[in-house]
Amino acid sequence: MTARLLADAAATDALGEALARTRPPSAVVLLHGDLGAGKSSLARAMLRALGVRGPIRSPTYTLVERYPLPEGGEAWHMDLYRIGDPGELEFLGLDGGEAVLWLVEWPQRGAGALPTADLEVWLDHAGNGRSARLEARSDAGSAWLRRLNGALPAEGALASHS
Repeated sequence: MTARLLADAAATDALGEALARTRPPSAVVLLHGDLGAGKSSLARAMLRALGVRGPIRSPTYTLVERYPLPEGGEAWHMDLYRIGDPGELEFLGLDGGEAVLWLVEWPQRGAGALPTADLEVWLDHAGNGRSARLEARSDAGSAWLRRLNGALPAEGALASHS
């Protein structure tokens, strides 16, 4: 497990960039947190760091946004908040063939219908910033966390660099 204090939005972006730099070739990331906790911000920072250009839209209404990645494959950013039953995911055509990265917000709404997670991220409000807790759920996720911890400052806080 890795826990970090994210002092501001730039620190959330820095965590997303570090996650992108250290990620395995294929990964499923489940993003937990209340409304406004930073799930979409973290996903957007990861996608930008992976080379996605152009608008990165919130999947709140479309449920899934697909982004081609420069190195091949697609990143799928999903928001399952509006899903009433995990069975509804069948209608989205999520066979996973092209996806090398799944970023899933509100994953509890798709329980049992999603691929096995490599990494789970919990984001919470913490004063003027956020706290982030990351837990590996697979061997690939454990290796990812080790690489991530080696890429981040030793202290538990990420602060913006102005």
